[in-house]
Amino acid sequence: MEKRQSTTMLIVSLFISGTIFVQMALYAIAFFAGWDMKFNLVDVCHSALKAIGMSSLEYALDALVIYTLLFSLWKLGSQLIHTMNMKRKFQQYRENKLTIELNEQYSTKKGSILVISYPVPLAITMGFISPKIMVSTGLINLLNDEELDAVIYHEMYHQKNYDPLKLFLLSLCASSMSYIPILKWFNQKYRIIQEVLADNLAIEKQATSMHIGSALLKMLKAGKLDSMPFVYASFADTSVNYRIEYMLNPLNDSQIKIPVNIAFKSFMIFSLICIFFIYALA
Repeated sequence: MEKRQSTTMLIVSLFISGTIFVQMALYAIAFFAGWDMKFNLVDVCHSALKAIGMSSLEYALDALVIYTLLFSLWKLGSQLIHTMNMKRKFQQYRENKLTIELNEQYSTKKGSILVISYPVPLAITMGFISPKIMVSTGLINLLNDEELDAVIYHEMYHQKNYDPLKLFLLSLCASSMSYIPILKWFNQKYRIIQEVLADNLAIEKQATSMHIGSALLKMLKAGKLDSMPFVYASFADTSVNYRIEYMLNPLNDSQIKIPVNIAFKSFMIFSLICIFFIYALA
């Protein structure tokens, strides 16, 4: 499984969402500031609806713009608040000695790995600008040294790749613009690919898949952690069965294929928006 796949999904999602979001933001600014935003996409939609005798749909269009922008702002704000609150809570349960030992052992920057006193096995990476790896004493007690190494290497991939930020952006695009179904598909598949790539890093570091596989099985047996109210990259929350099967049969790797019906619907919706935009510029 190649990193190129996930990179392509991220770029396409941001391009689709960014194109629509910028137009909606300009429309909202024009509406509240009283600007005459020439060539604005949503204004063209208004004119087109009037021309075909469907002016009543203008209000639906306004509602869509307001919903998308307000929902995006709400999700961003709640994400930041929940992340800050959880970081503060984690600091309260910080195990200083183990935290220092793990950071020295893996030669990381100061504070890159945080060990918390918590009986449930936990291994996540959180934070946008400076991602941190969080592991619990429950995880350390559950795994042997080689398995713990595999989990840390896995999370180091997420940390280096800034996956918490990328996962949040994809989640924001998919939820705020649910009328473009391919965004939800990209969000789901990106998570799977990144987990497999993180597993591959651990396998490469240890020259075996035995330790990462046994760590996954132990955490699966221990039970799934309750979902937390913010976006993070977790070791054992995503497609565990798929990842174990991939480890057992790596030669059966295949490209993830985009579903034709979802791609077609999304293309038609996005193309319609682009046509309005091109018409406005003509």
